[in-house]
Amino acid sequence: MNKQMNVTKVGILGFGGLGQAAAQVLTPKQEMKWVAVADQKGYAYQPEGLTVQSCLDSYRQHGSVGYLEPGGTLSTTSIRDLIQTSPVNAYFLALPNLPNTFMADVVQEFINAGWQGVLVDALKRTTAMETVLGMREQLQAAGITYLTGCGATPGLLTAAATVAAQSFAEIHEVKITFGVGIANWEAYRATIREDIAHMPGYTVEQAKAMTDEEVAALLERTNGILELQNMEHADDLMLELAGICPRDRVSVGGVVDTRNADKPLSTNVQVTGRTFEGKIATHTFTLGDETSMAANVCGTALGYLKAGMAFHRQNCYGIMTAAEVMPKFVH
Repeated sequence: MNKQMNVTKVGILGFGGLGQAAAQVLTPKQEMKWVAVADQKGYAYQPEGLTVQSCLDSYRQHGSVGYLEPGGTLSTTSIRDLIQTSPVNAYFLALPNLPNTFMADVVQEFINAGWQGVLVDALKRTTAMETVLGMREQLQAAGITYLTGCGATPGLLTAAATVAAQSFAEIHEVKITFGVGIANWEAYRATIREDIAHMPGYTVEQAKAMTDEEVAALLERTNGILELQNMEHADDLMLELAGICPRDRVSVGGVVDTRNADKPLSTNVQVTGRTFEGKIATHTFTLGDETSMAANVCGTALGYLKAGMAFHRQNCYGIMTAAEVMPKFVH
């Protein structure tokens, strides 16, 4: 088989910590070529493929990939302009989930542009996912295949829970616990703000409105540690939609250390249920401590992107979650 015939041209929307990591994960892949990227102030497109270092240099020195030479364009409507001007098969939406309607607004841009292809997100919040799921008929009519909740959690761990559930006749509890280590929180500003929005006393609006100085002050008070319990995480919705268990049996929580690259605890999912013989048991799937948040999120997202391409080639459009589809490995 001529692999060149099956190379997927991939774009990344968002070039913060997650977008930059996705570019690094994409670069050595032979089945996918990173050709497009957008941030708040501009976008870049190179049909022969973008290089991570040149985009990083442009972003760090000037504040936008729009300054890249050649291929960069400054724009206050960067996502819309990139969609309309650049032929791309699929996009990873490495965008902040704040506010809850933001991802749906971006998806609407694709629909309005008449674009057809595959979209994958790493959406976290249940409310935000409910909004994009409500666009199912629009996406089908537009010829877009959209996979949502395809990060680590939701995503990798939700899919693992779906597989683990098969041993049981009834699922009693799905408990997801994550540990994230980040040496410098400023590399993942949007992600940290999303986590703060889950903390007691904070709302989505408050977290989004916080300045970097206010975030730094909060982290100073907590010694860089964010402890999160009973989060509004879309794993519950995804597992309910997949028929695994009611959403109130799913819990997500964890610890984020913003001053240390090492994980404060091991990320895992525990699935407890009753077998057909009447025995109660728990399956535990634990991620290696050496795998970073970026590795677990971006690798999973690209695996689902490849799966989405297979669906799209079969004219299967609309929206699915990571609990309904198996990701494919990207070579």
